[in-house]
Amino acid sequence: MVIHGGGKGAKAWRKNAEALSRNYSVYIPDLPGFGRSQSVNDRFRLPEFVDFVENFASALGLHNFYLIGHSIGGGIALHYALKFPRKVKGLVLVSSWCLGLETALWVRFLSQPIFCKYFGEAILAVSNGVEWVARQFYSSIKFDSPFSHVNMDIGSTMTNLKGQTTVLLNRLSQLLVPTLLVWGSRDSIVPAHQAYVAGELIPDCQVHIFEGCGHSVYRERVEEFSQLLSRFTS
Repeated sequence: MVIHGGGKGAKAWRKNAEALSRNYSVYIPDLPGFGRSQSVNDRFRLPEFVDFVENFASALGLHNFYLIGHSIGGGIALHYALKFPRKVKGLVLVSSWCLGLETALWVRFLSQPIFCKYFGEAILAVSNGVEWVARQFYSSIKFDSPFSHVNMDIGSTMTNLKGQTTVLLNRLSQLLVPTLLVWGSRDSIVPAHQAYVAGELIPDCQVHIFEGCGHSVYRERVEEFSQLLSRFTS
C-alpha cells in the first residue's frame, strides 16, 4: 500500500502504480481531503490518518503488507508501523516527514497560521475559479486541485518556524519491521542527511540515496525506484 504525500493525492503515483503492478497488487488511496476523497472536518490530525490507513487495510482484508509513504505520507506510514508492527511486512519511507527537525525555510514560512489565514483562502478561491472556468468549456474535465484546507492544515500542525513539530527519533529503535529509507540527494524540502541519521537508529534498515534527485524521487526515477523495491522485498 502506498501513502501519498501532500498535493494531488494518489494520482501522483500513477506511473509508479503501472510499474509496480507488474509484480505486486498495488493500493493507493486518496487520503481524506486529497484528490477525490472528501475530508470530514478539513483538518489534519496524524492519529486520524493512521486510523484511516488501518480502516482501509481492514476493508481490503490486508493483514500483512508492504507499506510505502512519501513526505507527510511517510510520517503517517511510520506512525502506522509503530502502532501496528505485525501488519507491516516491510516499510519504505521516501523523503519522509517525522525523521528530523529540519525542513525548508519556505515551508516553515508558508505554514504559519497568519499566512494560511490571509493568503490560503485566496489561493483556494483562485483554484476553485480555475476549475469552474475549465468546466464551462469541458464539462467532463476532471480537475484535481493541489490545494485544499487539509493541505494548509498539515503545514500549521506539523511545522513551525523552527522546523518540523513531530520528530520520532527517540522511537526509531522500537521500529522492528524491515525498513528502507529512500531519498534524493538534492531534496530541498527534507534534507537527505536525515536518512543517514534515522538509518543508524532503526534496527533493520537500508538507506538508498538517488544522486541528483529532489523530493519526489519516485517520479524522477520510476523504473529504478521500482527495481529498488523489488530488491528490498525479495
